[in-house]
Amino acid sequence: MDKKLTLSLNQNIIEKAKKYAKKNNTSLSKMIEAYFNSLTSNENNKDEIQISPLVESLCGVIQLPEDFDYKKSKSEYLQRKYK
Repeated sequence: MDKKLTLSLNQNIIEKAKKYAKKNNTSLSKMIEAYFNSLTSNENNKDEIQISPLVESLCGVIQLPEDFDYKKSKSEYLQRKYK
């Protein structure tokens, strides 16, 4: 059974959400319901990490040497970045 829910949001966000919903042939209610559903269903599966298809396709793209020190590499990168 569906129930009503009142939300207070920034007017600009509401307008953007309405445009998005119209463009995707859905309603704000359905969008919010789907969002809440995804939040709560992920909460139940915290032990299960879900990998998106994009991330899955990127696995194994880079081949690094066996002795690659990622901490050292990150440290050097950050030192150059914030010099």
